[in-house]
Amino acid sequence: MAAPTSVIGPEGQRITRDTLPPANTKRWVIRRKAEVVAAVRGGLLTLEEACERYILTVEEFQSWQRAIEQHGLPGLRTTRLQEYRPGTLRDPAIRSF
Repeated sequence: MAAPTSVIGPEGQRITRDTLPPANTKRWVIRRKAEVVAAVRGGLLTLEEACERYILTVEEFQSWQRAIEQHGLPGLRTTRLQEYRPGTLRDPAIRSF
């Protein structure tokens, strides 16, 4: 079976290989991470192709995938990552100095 020529992205848009984030992407915003995850899930790219193209480890890609599965797109926010990691939720009333 041939790989699809497009998949539906996180915002409902059609993603093709040409519309994926550039291979030299350095700034990984939520939308770009989600597009790469959608491309792999939909068969547009293999996991190996995605990791090679974007210089990602399998673990890094899988962490994006888990974040989406468990928390949706907000789970991909790097500034909020701690809030979603098990055992790292803190009571906001307790401050550490």
